[in-house]
Amino acid sequence: MKEELLNFISENNLSPFNKQRTPVKNGSESIFKTRDGKSVHNRVLIKISNNFVFPDTGNLLNFFSFTESLEEIKQRQVFFNELKKSINFDNSFLNFLLPLKQTWKPKYDVLVVTENSQTFMRLKEAGCPVRLLISESDISLLESYDLIQIINCDEFSRALESLPQAVFLKSVEEVYLERHLEKLSSWKANLEILRKGPISEELNELVQELSSLLDLTSESESEEITRDSVELAVDKINERVSDRLKDMMVSGDSLIAMISKQILPPPIKSIVQEEVRKSNIPLEVLNLGIPVSIDEPELEKFLQRKNSSEYFDSAQKIKNNSFRIKEIPRKLQELSDFLILFDFLSGTSKFVKDKTNFPLLSEELLIKNSKNIFLDHPRDISFELNDVYRCSILTGANSGGKTTLLEHVLQLVSLAQLGFPISGEAKIPLFTDVYYFAKNKGSESKGAFETLLTQMSKIKPGAKTLILADEIESVTEPGVAGEIIAATAEFFLKQNCFLIVATHLGYEIQKNLPILTRIDGIEAKGLDEGFNLIVDHNPVLGRLAHSTPELIVEKLANSEKTDYFIFLNSHLKNNKK
Repeated sequence: MKEELLNFISENNLSPFNKQRTPVKNGSESIFKTRDGKSVHNRVLIKISNNFVFPDTGNLLNFFSFTESLEEIKQRQVFFNELKKSINFDNSFLNFLLPLKQTWKPKYDVLVVTENSQTFMRLKEAGCPVRLLISESDISLLESYDLIQIINCDEFSRALESLPQAVFLKSVEEVYLERHLEKLSSWKANLEILRKGPISEELNELVQELSSLLDLTSESESEEITRDSVELAVDKINERVSDRLKDMMVSGDSLIAMISKQILPPPIKSIVQEEVRKSNIPLEVLNLGIPVSIDEPELEKFLQRKNSSEYFDSAQKIKNNSFRIKEIPRKLQELSDFLILFDFLSGTSKFVKDKTNFPLLSEELLIKNSKNIFLDHPRDISFELNDVYRCSILTGANSGGKTTLLEHVLQLVSLAQLGFPISGEAKIPLFTDVYYFAKNKGSESKGAFETLLTQMSKIKPGAKTLILADEIESVTEPGVAGEIIAATAEFFLKQNCFLIVATHLGYEIQKNLPILTRIDGIEAKGLDEGFNLIVDHNPVLGRLAHSTPELIVEKLANSEKTDYFIFLNSHLKNNKK
């Protein structure tokens, strides 16, 4: 599956250096048919993606698209199971990778010339410094360049051969190989970081190979000889010679010879030569006298020879490694792709490491001692629907956990589709259509009830359909809401759907309870010392739970201590007595 993931990375141009996540289309239609259901599924993806360093790594979750194939999901489970057992790398060091920034360019000026217009356009698109030769007069403009690379030039080849810095190339792929080294230099700091990090074998192989090519961009550490450095050295030579001659006795004959014949006496000549040697300036570019001076023609020749030799050596070194250098773009792309894959494998291994089992694909819905991944300190939750009971009317107190249970079921469906393991145990039908109608937040229009009914009318009912509804009575009159919920459950149960309906209308629905339907309860038992509800979030199957609004009032009376809440709390307690 790693090869398929790498292909997905390449096809979608995912990169570890994209600051924003690249838009990627999911390859299949979502099984979540409502906005609320898709929202919960996205939260699952975000929860997993929190373990990744690169924004684009989260896109790999789209590779695991929705499927109706049991075999496909089982293959995913095998993949993540092997990942859980084998991957121990920590991807956190990837946070230290730096944005790519070119750090090297050749010291010499390179120009590529050609007579062929198609070759010219191709090289220009590749980012090469190229010029199209139209007439022989164009050649006179090339003398100022340090290196001339020539490709596809038949007509002007004889004239170009006269240029000492000209290099003839046979293949377009060999042109301006320096551009690949320029690109490689932008990875220099990151290659060093990767060499020190706990990386995979594939990554390590790429890093070592590319790092060795960086040697071609390293500059010589020998001191560079320029006109400025020679002038500075001559001044220092004359200062040191002058200091040493102050205490030296010179005979009259030597003095006369030095003035008239411009011949240095052997002792003085020895001092001058010794000081010149200390400066590392070549003797041939200096006039050895008092004072020492620069031989301008010889210095000009020396610098020209030196630069030509240096540029030729550098260019020759690059040419000798052309086969390896031409591989740099492909190797860098491989490195980029493998970094995304490494981040994904390391990040998902963190997510799955404390997950104990893979969901079993079954005809029943069973949750046993499962923990909700959305909660910081989740409790074990158990719940089930099967052939005996395909619908749960979930009752209980406000803030008791009814909504959390619905979203818990949705996240397990989502993880089962992805092929991920979970905490606890679960049996999940391979649902093809999941409808979640979340609790109304009060922002709906006056036609909310009609809208809800219209949405429900579009449900595709069947044995692979799951319907979750959270307090749908809030969009209509309480008196008739219980009847509508009971009738709705009966309609979809006749078409073999699974349903979980969270509601405060347990008493009303109980009077008209459809077949295959069970009333379950999440009940509050009181208030703790901090006036928080004491709730066993595990639903009790087959028990109607009280919504206990009096506990909410008691909580507010003790925490807010306003006259209104105190009066309301007292009134409810007296009536209860």
